[in-house]
Amino acid sequence: MDTTLATFEKDVIEASALAPVLVDFWAPWCGPCKSLGPMLEKLEADYAGKWKLVKVNVDENQELAAHFGVRSIPHVVAFADRQAVDQFVGVLPEGQLRQFLDGLIPDGADAARRAAQEALAEGRRDEAYEALQAALAFDPGNDEVRMDLIEMLLADNRADDAQKEVELLSPKTTQGIDARFNALKTRLDALDAAADLPPTDALEAQVAANPGDLEARFDLANALIARRKYAGALEHLLEIVKRDRTFRDDVGRKTMLSVFDLAAHQPQLVSEWRRKLSATLN
Repeated sequence: MDTTLATFEKDVIEASALAPVLVDFWAPWCGPCKSLGPMLEKLEADYAGKWKLVKVNVDENQELAAHFGVRSIPHVVAFADRQAVDQFVGVLPEGQLRQFLDGLIPDGADAARRAAQEALAEGRRDEAYEALQAALAFDPGNDEVRMDLIEMLLADNRADDAQKEVELLSPKTTQGIDARFNALKTRLDALDAAADLPPTDALEAQVAANPGDLEARFDLANALIARRKYAGALEHLLEIVKRDRTFRDDVGRKTMLSVFDLAAHQPQLVSEWRRKLSATLN
């Protein structure tokens, strides 16, 4: 594919979000370009869509060439994730070219995870689920990808399916201090607890009647976490911290920290309650 200044954004920058793009700066009069160009075209075919070749005729696109500091050709610039990540000048042997390319191409799990993130950002949830399953097929032990899937399942109120995925996480994640996992576990525990709890208004009445009933407060916080009403949950958890740090081995503070991770998409809320917790502890 040939590109110009007018189409560079679409042909290279946007395309590199899906797969690496090599931009070959060349000119018809350049002898070495006549050797490198066909070699790159052959390799593009060999790699079957794992990367894309785009060519820029420097005689016709001097502004583009100047922008990328092209002083000698052939000059190849590699793009990934919408930015230039590597380059070389001159003609490389095919073996070195393959090595250069292999360093750019993400493994199957990474590529599928990136596709899932794009699909999710654009509201294509079914495609995001499929891409995450594909990523796990490439790498079943990838806990970050599995937690992506767990987050989606929880967002779609599929707690039972999420719990099944949690059971497939490695002990390194589930038995360590992984903040992301702890946040997900807090939500799952809250959903599990909420299933057996009285209605929220009954718990609120119980706390109002006896503000020192920390069990009722914690139950109410769990019910609110299950419904993703994080501000209300944090209010009751902080009250537990204020009244008794030893209650259930400091569960008020520990659960607040997990809720901060759960509510990361609400930075103002998290910042406000972090300040309140810090003031209480100090």
